[in-house]
Amino acid sequence: MSSESLFVGLMTGTSLDGVDAVLASVTHAGTRVLAHHGSDLPSALRADLQRLCRPGDDEIDRAGACHRALGAHYADAVAALLSKANVPAGAVTAIGCHGQTVRHRPGDAGFSVQLGCPDTLAVRSGLPVVSNFRNKDMVLGGQGAPLAPRFHEHAFGDPRERRVVLNLGGIANVSLLDKGALIGGFDTGPANTLLDQWHQRHQGGDYDPRGDWAAGGEVIPALLDSLLGDPYFHLPPPKSTGREYFHQDWLAPHLGADMAPRDVQATLAELTARTVAEAISGFHADRLLVCGGGVHNRDLLNRLARHCGLPAGSTEDAGVAPEWVEAAAFAWLAWAFWERVPGNAPQVTGAGRSAVLGHLSLP
Repeated sequence: MSSESLFVGLMTGTSLDGVDAVLASVTHAGTRVLAHHGSDLPSALRADLQRLCRPGDDEIDRAGACHRALGAHYADAVAALLSKANVPAGAVTAIGCHGQTVRHRPGDAGFSVQLGCPDTLAVRSGLPVVSNFRNKDMVLGGQGAPLAPRFHEHAFGDPRERRVVLNLGGIANVSLLDKGALIGGFDTGPANTLLDQWHQRHQGGDYDPRGDWAAGGEVIPALLDSLLGDPYFHLPPPKSTGREYFHQDWLAPHLGADMAPRDVQATLAELTARTVAEAISGFHADRLLVCGGGVHNRDLLNRLARHCGLPAGSTEDAGVAPEWVEAAAFAWLAWAFWERVPGNAPQVTGAGRSAVLGHLSLP
């Protein structure tokens, strides 16, 4: 393999707002994002995937259809990405595809299920596909998540600083980098998933990009205290979670009839900021680098800065635009599989040992 190899990374996150695709040049020394492409999920497919995140009737047949359809949509995203970059498919070594998580059950005999058929993607793209990144770690006793911290160490570690890399996707997760070395990481709790669902219910539209609706509300102290009492927030790491835990039915028992929807939204934003700040308070970071869709939510970033005591900067300051960090992580994980480099971090997931992650599907 040449010293500089091209990999594609694909990601649909817990917020299910679309497919992120990147073309990246990866070496042992670093990762450069050369091109990127974003595509919305078809509304019917997105709705079907959202329903599959909760138990329901006829799940296996519904999941099978979504599995194939999402694999085909991934292939279309890869074709659009390579066309935009003017790069032939033959120049790409492999695709790293996480798929869409619809069930994540860490713990004893835990498992994690991702949809997005890698064989469909491989055949339609004509490229090898590396997928199924979680389960090896889980078999080794780990949480199988979060998966990005090893890439965060590779891309954002700095020997001069203690850094927190905060991903604000549907779920918030952190990577703790102590002068370049990854020493921990975990899911802190909800980020955009509850905010988006509550906004959709009361305001319409998929989400509130800048957090203007929450910014105009007032935090409800009793509601915030009730939410903060959830046992997940008090578990020690390693820990991971998803939208199958934090959803509207989780929120409903905490609500009172007299609570204004806008004030609930402000409280949900405060919940994210408080739980992140409390999770990293003992690390004493020099810098907070934020990635994920929530990086555009100015209200949420202002709350984070206030509670964390640090300005919430962007990963763009360290070389990778925040919208493309997760997709770049899966390009790196595909490279790590190809090079037989361990992709998990036992200090993050709790696995018994390091391991090369992923399964290979050939065209």
